[in-house]
Amino acid sequence: MAPPTQNTPPPTPTPPQRPLLGRLSLPERNYVAEALRTETVGGVLLLVAAVAALVWANTFGGSYKEVSGFHFGPGALGLDLSVAHWAADGLLAVFFFVAGVELKRELVAGELRDPKAAALPVVAALCGMAVPALVYFLTVVVGGGSTDGWAVPTATDIAFALAVLAVIGTSLPSALRAFLLTLAVVDDLFAILIIAVFFTSDLDFLALGGAVLGLVVFHLLLRFDVRGWYIYVPLALVIWGLMYNSGIHATIAGVAMGLMLRCTRREGEKHSPGEHIEHLVRPLSAGIAVPLFALFSAGVALNGESLAGVFTRPETLGVVLGLVVGKTVGIFGGTYLAARFTKAELNKDLAWADVLALASLAGIGFTVSLLIGELAFEGDTEMINEIKAAVLIGSLTAALFAAVLLKLRVRKYKELYEAEELDEDESGVPDVYEQDDPEYHLRMAAILERKAAEHRRIAEERAGAASDKPNSPA
Repeated sequence: MAPPTQNTPPPTPTPPQRPLLGRLSLPERNYVAEALRTETVGGVLLLVAAVAALVWANTFGGSYKEVSGFHFGPGALGLDLSVAHWAADGLLAVFFFVAGVELKRELVAGELRDPKAAALPVVAALCGMAVPALVYFLTVVVGGGSTDGWAVPTATDIAFALAVLAVIGTSLPSALRAFLLTLAVVDDLFAILIIAVFFTSDLDFLALGGAVLGLVVFHLLLRFDVRGWYIYVPLALVIWGLMYNSGIHATIAGVAMGLMLRCTRREGEKHSPGEHIEHLVRPLSAGIAVPLFALFSAGVALNGESLAGVFTRPETLGVVLGLVVGKTVGIFGGTYLAARFTKAELNKDLAWADVLALASLAGIGFTVSLLIGELAFEGDTEMINEIKAAVLIGSLTAALFAAVLLKLRVRKYKELYEAEELDEDESGVPDVYEQDDPEYHLRMAAILERKAAEHRRIAEERAGAASDKPNSPA
């Protein structure tokens, strides 16, 4: 007699691996589109502010220095700051608050919630920061310069990058846009850590304890669903002031508060509190805070001698090479290695040339690079101005290089973008997300049947009109 067979359950099929730079889910696609729409407008304003700063500083340099150096604020609270200082420490706290909310959302509901999916942008961002720092370090060691500015070329400015895309008229597919946004979010996280760890000195533990206590109160208010801007805004200002006086860069307060917001939706909620507040604050950050920072930070006096000095001084040359070469090599190399070791296949609609173009676009390191440059060489006005000039030249060079690479593929991007946005059944949802929905196919069948009936009617009318015509003369 044959032994009884055991009924072993069939093996659970493993879900197909998402391709590298594959299509986003519909909710993620909608979030990315909304976020980047605001950042693109802010990026254009940032470009305008940067140009205005350069024109102002190079035509009426005296008034630019006078305005940016004008001090105001409550001195008794240690907040008698210059206009430029308020822009860097105050307004950028709003920018980093939005960055904190973005990071929290990515960790709990976005691309970073899945460790496998998160590996790619995290590795790419890490390599995109490590390689520029290494390029800067090698350049200044060979040239005998200061290594203090190693962190300057490590940042990516998402708003400036999107402004470049808007100017050259390139509509990237959603996967590339999301990859760029996630890269920038991870980049911001590590930039925040760099600022907190490497540019903190002379800690005032009493002020720091007060800031931490304020953050605890902020967290408890959120935990118990206390509502009202009139509670949170004054508390946020107190936390910011205490953080500034503690010796830790005040923008860290913005990040900490952003990370505390709940970014997951409860039953019946269309948007989480974090998404709602980000939607309200992002225009303030992108449209006011960052452009004003650029206006009072990018004003560098440029002439032939100073521009030539950018390429002869090791510190400034290191910044330019770090942004243009280091960022491109780091992000492209990190992405390629991550794909190679995870055996992820690149989206069949894209090519590695697209990753190279995106990596070069990430070499635009305007806002945070300017901030880190001021922190790295604090007290050395001449060096700070030269580093700012290097950041401007490096970012501009990276933008031009990326524009050329992206223009080579603009027709392909347009095709992919239009296919992603196509909504023939007018349901408000792109057709590519409805292919598994029977209702979509029924709607399309009805639309096509109406079109067919209309064409048959027109054909019958034309045929009847042709038969009524008299015969042509022989």
